[in-house]
Amino acid sequence: SPKQDIISWFLKFYGHHKPPLTSAPVKFYTCMFLFWLFSGRYFVKVAWAWTLWLLLPFIAVTTYQLAKSKFLYGPTKSVLMVLRRLSALLVGTAIWYVCTRLFMYVENLTGTCSTSSKLGDPRRLYATKQECHQDNGIWNGFDISGHCFLLSYCALMIVEEVAVLEALSIDQNSKLHVVINILFVSLCFLTMIWVFMFLCTAVYFHDFSQKLLGVLIGLSAWYGTYRFWYLKPFSPGLPLPNIPLSSKKYSYSR
Repeated sequence: SPKQDIISWFLKFYGHHKPPLTSAPVKFYTCMFLFWLFSGRYFVKVAWAWTLWLLLPFIAVTTYQLAKSKFLYGPTKSVLMVLRRLSALLVGTAIWYVCTRLFMYVENLTGTCSTSSKLGDPRRLYATKQECHQDNGIWNGFDISGHCFLLSYCALMIVEEVAVLEALSIDQNSKLHVVINILFVSLCFLTMIWVFMFLCTAVYFHDFSQKLLGVLIGLSAWYGTYRFWYLKPFSPGLPLPNIPLSSKKYSYSR
């Protein structure tokens, strides 16, 4: 049936899974359909790209306006401040790249391939998950949840960056106000998608240890940057430039 085909596709694509925790099949199939809709190559698979390309103009515009209006900086100094804040996206890109490569390495290192080869056929040794899948095999390794890592990190990063709006004052009738509002609404909508996808992953996919480790790595990446390194003078800095970057006692009670 179509429903069984969808579920089979999920289980084959994601490998590790759990049976649904609810007795209502409608809820399960609805969640699976939405998960399939948003987890394909255009959403979660490129979650960092969506986050990057929405945060880039948002950080650039808001930082430039704050530099001009709050600090009365000139154009050159304002641009330098924008570049400094945008370097946070380079840091995030590096974290995403290193962590995803590490997850793949761990899964390849700890995994074995199960194939439906006939008796008497020479047993082949597979070095990577990709080689196993090419022979229609199932790779059984410790698959740290990249979804849990990336979705938690992206959502926390967006929340940190949009907090700059409380220090920004723009004429409500200006075009810039409209642009910032569009970017803000888009980031909020994107965060809602990331949270929903995170919940679906937490309920239906991966083992508990794999999900927990993925979340811990995502939280560590956020804490190590926004709560520690970005408080230092030599860093991309915090989203609110009116707070001294050298202060280690900066409160996040906002």
